[in-house]
Amino acid sequence: MTIEPLERVLGTLRVRHFGPRPLVENASVRSHSTTIWNAEAGYRLSSKVRLVLQAFNVFDADVSDIDYFYASRLTGEPAGGVEDIHTHPALPRSVRAGFQFSF
Repeated sequence: MTIEPLERVLGTLRVRHFGPRPLVENASVRSHSTTIWNAEAGYRLSSKVRLVLQAFNVFDADVSDIDYFYASRLTGEPAGGVEDIHTHPALPRSVRAGFQFSF
């Protein structure tokens, strides 16, 4: 949802949701659901420049951004490796401020 009235103030609220999904072709291994909320507020300085404040993972969800299933091998593990889910975690709650320029 984006609110951008004719005034100088603007705002956006975004939700990204992925339900459980198969990580292998036969769906015997599945990932968990992921839901992340992001928000943005801004002030239009001119027709081409905005000052913005972005908030990522607003509710600080402890979820994965993406999951993979494959065999990996750490020191001390069998030579063939161990098949497991490998996860790239979502960013923790964070805030960025900056300028957006339109050309």
